[in-house]
Amino acid sequence: MESRDRRPGDDDVLRSFGGKVTGGSFSCVAAKTAWRRGTIVHRHYGVMGDEGTTETLHADLAGFAGRKDEIDLLLASFVATFDGPAELSEMEFEEELWHQLQRLHDLDSDLCAWSDEVDPDPSSPRFGFSVGGHPFFVVGLHPNAERITRRFPFPALAFNSHVQFERLKERGIYQRLQQETRAREIEIQGSVNPNLAEFGEFSEAAQYSGRAVDAGWKCPFRPHAEMTGRHAGMTEGAVR
Repeated sequence: MESRDRRPGDDDVLRSFGGKVTGGSFSCVAAKTAWRRGTIVHRHYGVMGDEGTTETLHADLAGFAGRKDEIDLLLASFVATFDGPAELSEMEFEEELWHQLQRLHDLDSDLCAWSDEVDPDPSSPRFGFSVGGHPFFVVGLHPNAERITRRFPFPALAFNSHVQFERLKERGIYQRLQQETRAREIEIQGSVNPNLAEFGEFSEAAQYSGRAVDAGWKCPFRPHAEMTGRHAGMTEGAVR
């Protein structure tokens, strides 16, 4: 699937995002590198979670999943920004984020199987989001984020490839990027996000919104039954 044409005003949002990524209030070294390489694909949408938004976002994201390696083998990222909802609290943004991801999955499940690389159960330590059969780690940004590096004037979702994470690890690059990012986060915020964890230790779902959640937090995402059944017998070695 090919991505749609850019709308008037989209480039202004992209320039704003570039200013965020390259500025001193943003800690992710991988994103900074991807911006310099020109390997961030951006699309701007209407209201997050709306039916029309979801349909267009799904087509764009599935198209990206199919051609990400043509963009870059290591650092291709898809960033979706939205007109609204505006001025959400951290809790409200978290709810909207999972509402949007649920609607994406509801649409995607009729078209694609869940990626074999990750588990669809959000309580699993090997959970990862899947669209177009490809596994993604999702990063949410919004104006009222507690984490400074997650603040952006528009609600936004960045989709980063788990497959490319593994390639970075195999080359010994991931670990260095992670160390540099966490050092920058301490400089910016005074601490790292308490929800950070390595893939396979705890569910990454707790990291998506950026809000610090407690030990009793339960992810509202519900994978379709056929997805969980298909992955039920998966062993750790079969995942990665």
